[in-house]
Amino acid sequence: MENHISIYNTLSRKKELFEPIHPPRVGLYVCGPTVYGDPHLGHARPAITFDILFRYLTYLGYKVRYVRNITDVGHLVNDADSGEDKIEKKARVEDLEPMEVVQYYLNRYHKAMDALNVLPPSIEPHASGHIIEQIQLVKDILNKGYAYESEGSVYFDVEKYDGKYHYGILSGRNIEDMINTTRELEGQEEKRNPIDFALWKKATPEHIMRWPSPWSDGFPGWHLECTAMSKKYLGEVFDIHGGGMDLIFPHHECEIAQSVASTGKQAVRYWIHNNMITVNGQKMGKSLGNFINLEEFFTGSNHLLTQAYSPMTIRFFILQAHYRSTVDFSNEALQASEKGLSRLMEAYKNIDRLVACTSQEIVDEVRTDNVKELFQKSFEAMNDDLNTPIAISYLFEATRIINSALAGQIALTKENIEDLKRFFDVFLFEILGIKNELKDGNVSYDAFAKAVDMLLDIRMQAKQNKDWATSDKIRNELTALGFEIKDTKDGFEWKLNK
Repeated sequence: MENHISIYNTLSRKKELFEPIHPPRVGLYVCGPTVYGDPHLGHARPAITFDILFRYLTYLGYKVRYVRNITDVGHLVNDADSGEDKIEKKARVEDLEPMEVVQYYLNRYHKAMDALNVLPPSIEPHASGHIIEQIQLVKDILNKGYAYESEGSVYFDVEKYDGKYHYGILSGRNIEDMINTTRELEGQEEKRNPIDFALWKKATPEHIMRWPSPWSDGFPGWHLECTAMSKKYLGEVFDIHGGGMDLIFPHHECEIAQSVASTGKQAVRYWIHNNMITVNGQKMGKSLGNFINLEEFFTGSNHLLTQAYSPMTIRFFILQAHYRSTVDFSNEALQASEKGLSRLMEAYKNIDRLVACTSQEIVDEVRTDNVKELFQKSFEAMNDDLNTPIAISYLFEATRIINSALAGQIALTKENIEDLKRFFDVFLFEILGIKNELKDGNVSYDAFAKAVDMLLDIRMQAKQNKDWATSDKIRNELTALGFEIKDTKDGFEWKLNK
């Protein structure tokens, strides 16, 4: 099989054959979370998208250095250059040290990623751990003449940069339009132009997160950290930079400007962006208040949910859409994914029940190359810009073959059966990253959740019958196992504290 994978490059607005700079090595940088709240479905999408890319490139034999950062300083409330730092604001509200906030939510992010079977990156650098590199980058940009100091802060001179290079190359925006539509925010009078962005911000007296610099005690701009950290771990020019489409402007546009201004080179060969998760057509996000935490999906404890959904159902739901398409959340769509994944897992289990046909005449009546063809077509789908929905459709075709063979409608050779098993092992489990819970003899999360719900339904019935002994016994024994049970007006909620 040849490794001719094409990916859609946001920079060129077309699919391009992927050719790494230093094969077989691949440098991949993905913007990670700003850790000031619980991870939600919107965080799951880029994590799963780039996990698929990481898994597939690794499967093809590439040695991938996957860097996914943690933003723990510099991301201000309005995503521009004003307002409080998101983490510091949370720390102030909860009366905590900012790094306590970071650690708490980072632990929860990692736990959710593990549940979704997202592989950890090769390196997970923190913005706060790379202040020295960021200060050096500001000095480099100042020395090249594309930034200016103003009252202790340092800003990128967008108009001057655009005079030589092109600001807007990634997003397709025009600088004149940006100047005309960008209003000056309060407290930003020190900028020469409202579209200039902060490389370094002078800290106000009450600002907790601050570091000494040649310009002031302050903190780095949000866009600066990714440029500094990708350069440190992947070099001045590297292969792939990924993230959500909502980061194209201003975040990734500013990253390009910073790298070109400091080195004269565009640092990234291929820019890859996943589309958004929507709820009734609106982007899901903390700022809109319509997000559902991943833990709420896993326990069913959100008013928008009609039931709990296992981590693998969530992963499968996301992979059933192409990463560049929007995914609109609904209970119906998730339930369909749950049923679909259940069908695939059942088919995989049934492979062991298939009996190979030894009569050559019967085998000749069916196309014995069907499975090998599905394998090849699945690689073609993945090579065509990671088309996971098409690859999944071939897994359903394999399921149909298994069910037909079980029903005695078609005959399969020993080789066919081995190919079917390998097809599922490679595509469903290794490349698509669905946990093979059957392999380890574990009960699937769905079955586990349904068993707990059934016990709590029995407890509800016991309470209605005033059978307090049974009710208390179920509650006490579940509590002893680590379950947290909460009675509500509609019934009950539960979660397992691991």
